[in-house]
Amino acid sequence: MRINPNFKDKRVVRTQIKTRRSSHLRSLALLLSFVVLGTVIVGGVGSYALYRYIEPQLPDIDSLLDVRYQIPMSVYSRDGKLIGHFGEKKRSPMNYAEIPRLTIQAFLAAEDDRFFEHPGVDYQGLLRAVYEFVRTGEKRQGGSTITMQVARNFFLSSEKTFFRKVTEIMLAMKIESKLTKEQILELYLNKIYFGQHAYGIDAAAQVYYGKHIPELTLGETAMIAGLPKAPSTFNPVANPERALLRRDYVLRRMLAQDYIDQAQYNAAIEEPVSVSLHFPVIELDAPYTAEMVRSEMYQRYGDEAYTNGYKVYTTIDSHLQTVSDKAVRQALHEYDERHGYRGTKLHIDLKTFKTDKEWDEQLANTPEEGDTVPGIVLSVKERSAEVYLGRSGIVQLNWDGMKWARKFLNQDSQGAYPHSVKDMIKPGEIIRLRLMDNGEWGLTQTPKVEAALVAIDAKNGAILSMSGGFDFYHSSFNRVTQAQRQPGSGFKPVLYAAALDAGYSPSSVINDAPISFHDPSQAGGEWRPQNFSGRYYGPTRLRDALVKSRNLVSIRLLREIGLDKAIETAKMFGFVDSELPRSLTLALGSGSATPLRMAQVFAVFANGGFRVEPYLIERIETQDGGIVFQATPLVACPNCDDEENKPANEAPRVLTPQVHFMMNSMLQDVVRYGTATKALELKRSDIAGKTGTTNEQRDAWFNGYSPGMVAVSWLGFDSPKPLGEGETGGHTALPMWMYFMKEALKDIPEAGFTSPQGLADARTSPIAKGRGANGMDEYYSHGQASKRSSAHLKKKPKKAKPIIDSDEDAMPGDGGGGSGDGGGYSPPSRESGGKSVEPLF
Repeated sequence: MRINPNFKDKRVVRTQIKTRRSSHLRSLALLLSFVVLGTVIVGGVGSYALYRYIEPQLPDIDSLLDVRYQIPMSVYSRDGKLIGHFGEKKRSPMNYAEIPRLTIQAFLAAEDDRFFEHPGVDYQGLLRAVYEFVRTGEKRQGGSTITMQVARNFFLSSEKTFFRKVTEIMLAMKIESKLTKEQILELYLNKIYFGQHAYGIDAAAQVYYGKHIPELTLGETAMIAGLPKAPSTFNPVANPERALLRRDYVLRRMLAQDYIDQAQYNAAIEEPVSVSLHFPVIELDAPYTAEMVRSEMYQRYGDEAYTNGYKVYTTIDSHLQTVSDKAVRQALHEYDERHGYRGTKLHIDLKTFKTDKEWDEQLANTPEEGDTVPGIVLSVKERSAEVYLGRSGIVQLNWDGMKWARKFLNQDSQGAYPHSVKDMIKPGEIIRLRLMDNGEWGLTQTPKVEAALVAIDAKNGAILSMSGGFDFYHSSFNRVTQAQRQPGSGFKPVLYAAALDAGYSPSSVINDAPISFHDPSQAGGEWRPQNFSGRYYGPTRLRDALVKSRNLVSIRLLREIGLDKAIETAKMFGFVDSELPRSLTLALGSGSATPLRMAQVFAVFANGGFRVEPYLIERIETQDGGIVFQATPLVACPNCDDEENKPANEAPRVLTPQVHFMMNSMLQDVVRYGTATKALELKRSDIAGKTGTTNEQRDAWFNGYSPGMVAVSWLGFDSPKPLGEGETGGHTALPMWMYFMKEALKDIPEAGFTSPQGLADARTSPIAKGRGANGMDEYYSHGQASKRSSAHLKKKPKKAKPIIDSDEDAMPGDGGGGSGDGGGYSPPSRESGGKSVEPLF
C-alpha cells in the first residue's frame, strides 16, 4: 500500500491546531497583559499626576470644623419679642444630637443608603451610574454621596466638568479622613437647600409646615427628605403632585432599608399633603424700628449683617410700642374726622359681582392700611349698612360709627352733618372701616395727614417706643428720625433755660408789646410778629410768658441774652448748628428738629438737667449667644453730687440743679394753667411739657414728660401746609401724647424733683396784669439778683430806644401775623437789611 506523503492523521492535525491556538492565545494574553499593565501603569501615573496637581489646590478641610452658616439677622424688643427678620437665606442650624433618628434615616434612604459603609465615595453607586449612562445614554443615577455633596456645597462651584467631579471625589475622601460620619451628616443637613430660601432641615420644616424638625410626622419628614434631589421640581407648594410621588419613593426606600415597618409605611402613605408657606412670626409689629436697626446694622457690618445670624435686642418696650401705634392712629383719625369725609372713587357693580369669591377678587387690589380695612357696601338703610370685609365676612355698620362724616370741602370747612347713611355711602362702593374701642365697626378713611410719637427713658436715652407714621408699608419715611420740622414754641424752654442760667428768674419781667421789623420783601415793608391771640399783655413775668407762650416776650428775651448765649445753650441740649438759624426767629422756633431731637432736649428737663444720647440697640448677640456689642449709655444721676458716688458714664450736666428745678416748675405750670391744661385729665401732678405750633398751623407738637420718661408727639403734612384753623399743639398733638402717657404711666407712681440747695422762694412784687397780679411766691437763686424782676416795675418803664439789628439777626418776612403758640418761620429775607422799627410800648 502506497502512502500519500501529504496525508496526516486527524488526531495529529487537531493536536497541532490546538498547539497553534494555545500559542496564539498565550501571545494574545501576553499582549493583553502588557496592555492592561500599561494601562494600569499609565492610569496610575496619570492618576498620581492628577492627584499631585489637584491636591495642593484642595481647600483646608479643617475649616469645616468651624463652619459659620449664612443665617438671617433677627431683631427683638427688649422683652424678647421678634420685630423683624432680615436675610434671604432662612436657617436654623441643629446639632447632630438634636436630629431625630427617623429624620436621618429618611435622608439616608433618599440620598445615600451606604453612607456609613463607604469611605466618602460609593464605587458601587458610581459603577451603577456609569452602567446606566452607557445603557441608556441618560443620566439616571447621580452616584454622589452625602460626603461628595458636602464637598460640593461648601467648597465647589456648580459647574459640571470632569475636573470638578474629580476634585469633588478627592475632597470627599479628604473630608472622610478628617471628620466623623456624624459631623459630615450634621454639616449636610444644615447646609443643603430645600427651596423657598430655606437652607437646612429645621428651616425647611418651619417654612413648609410651621414646625420644628422633631415635631414632624413621618410623612412630613419624608417630604422634606425628598426635596434636596430637586427643590424646584419636587416643591410641595409649587408642584404638589410631583412632591407626593417623591415622598412616597422615600417612604418605600425607608421600608426597604428596614428603617420603618409596614404599619408605619401604610400610615405615612395615607397622610394628606398639608403644606403651606410659613415665615418667621413677627410678634411685635414695629416696622419703623426694624428698618432703623437694619440700616444701622448694615452700616456696621455690610452684607454680613444679613448672613451672620446676629440677634439684635433693642430698647423697645413691646407694650409701649403697641400703645404708641394706637395713639398715633387714634389722633390721626380724630383729626381726619374733624375735617370731613372725602368719599371714595372705588365702586363695583353688585349685579355683576355676586359671590364672596368675586368680592374678594375686587378687594385684592385695595390693601389694608394702618388699622383700616377695605370693604364693599352691600346694602344701605337709613341708619345702618351691611359691608363685606373679606376675612371678617359681612358686618353691620351702624349710625354711631359714621355720623361724623360731613363732606370735606377744604381744611377749614365741611358740609352739613348727614341725615341718613344714604347721604354718605351707596351699595357697591369700596369704603374703609376700622374697629372702634367699643368693639363696633366705624366708617373711616386713610388719613392724608401724618404723625409721629417717640418715647425715651430720660435717665439714659433708651428709645422705649417709636411710631414713625400711620402705616410703614404705605410710607416707610420715619418721621421720628427723618422729619426735620420747625419746633415752634417747643424751642422756647431752651431759650428760657438760657435766660435763667444768665441770671434771670421766673419772675423776671419782659414787656409783651408790639414790635416791628423793617423788611422790604414784605407788603408794606414791615413785619410785625404777634401773639397767637393777636393781643398784647404788657409787663409779663417769664413764668407767665412761657405758660401762655407769648411770642413777643420770647423775641425780646432773646435780644437781651444774645444769640450766642441761646445757641450755645441749645447745642448743650443736643441741637446742632444746622438746626439753629442765627436769627431772632430762633425765639419762635424757626429752626428745625426731628421728634427724636425734641425728645432728647426735653429729657434734660425730665432727668434733672443732664444731656443723654438716644439709642435703640441694647446689645448684639451671635447665633451661639456671644455678645459682640453692649450699649453703655451715658446716665443721668441728679443725686450723685458726691464725686465718689458718680458713675463713670455719667451724662454731662446741662443745667444747674437750681435752673433745672425752676424750669421744671415753669413747665409744670404749662399743664396746670397754660396751653396744655387738657393734660390735667390724666390726674397727675408730676407731668410737664410744652406745646408747639408753627406758622399757619403747619406743625402741631407736644413735648411732655413725667420724671424719668419723655414722650414727644407731632402731627402735620409731609409736604408742609396748614392743618386748618385751631389745629394747635394743645388741640391736635396733646391728645396723642395723652393717649400714650395714660397707659405708659398707669402703674408708675408719681415722682418729683427735690428743691436743691441754693434755691429759695420769695414773694414777688405785684404787676398790672396776669396770674399773681398781687404778687406770688417765686423761686430765686441765693446770692443772685434777679434780672429785671417784677420789683423793677414799681417805676414807670422808660420808652425804649430804636434798636438796629445786624443783617444776620433779621426777623423773617411774613406779611403780617405770626403764629402765637409756636411761631416757626421761614428764614429771614437777606435783602431786607433786617432793621427794626422802634418798638411800640
